[in-house]
Amino acid sequence: MTLGAHLAGMRARRPLVQNITNFVAMQTMANVLLAAGASPAMVHAREEAAEFAGLASAVTLNTGTPEPDWVAAMEAAATAALARGIPVVLDPVAAGATGYRREINGRLARLSPSIIKGNASEILAVAGRTSASRGADSGDGTDAAEPAAVALARATGGIVAVTGAIDVVTDGRRIARIANGSPLMTQVTALGCALTGIVAAFAAGAPDRFHATVAALAYYALAGERAAAEDPRPGSFATAFLNALHDVTPEQVDALALVEYADAPL
Repeated sequence: MTLGAHLAGMRARRPLVQNITNFVAMQTMANVLLAAGASPAMVHAREEAAEFAGLASAVTLNTGTPEPDWVAAMEAAATAALARGIPVVLDPVAAGATGYRREINGRLARLSPSIIKGNASEILAVAGRTSASRGADSGDGTDAAEPAAVALARATGGIVAVTGAIDVVTDGRRIARIANGSPLMTQVTALGCALTGIVAAFAAGAPDRFHATVAALAYYALAGERAAAEDPRPGSFATAFLNALHDVTPEQVDALALVEYADAPL
């Protein structure tokens, strides 16, 4: 199955993605999922999060603006979804910044989410390694986080995706490095959070979640390249990026994705 076929499959399934995400990312995340061809739902109330997870095609958890009731909703939704085989994607935003974030992201990681997606410093923090976290921004490179990502994937039994200039995806056995993208993607707020929804949409119903995650990151990065070529200013880029998510075709993903595969070291 090619990377482009994963995009075509996602659009054909139009997965319903439940997002328990932060205040900053909600609108951007919903717009990104709609432009890509998925269906977003922002359902975070503790009273209904687990019940709704049983209806969703995939669930995302984002700890960008955490507070106890939302974290409880995340745990309930993740438990309900994982029991039904529904993919759960954890985005441990600023995981190493405070003791509270280290504690809650550690708890969520121990639920064995299907996929953990974060920048290099976030992945290092969740893996229990020293990081150079600068709030929500990474102070580490993806090459420095790759061994921790492999170890974290083996510990959780899932997939770990590290975003940066070179994106890295691993399931503990295989590694994929994706070289597409644009620096402008870091100059528009919430695009990293919104990528979590795209990963979830690709993983929903996919026969191989490792390749689905690689396809999601490659597709997203290609859309960034296309938008940056149209207008290299942050405000215009944000609009062009949504249009590119809508316009990028499976054939373009197969032709233009710069992906290198390797075996993970023992």
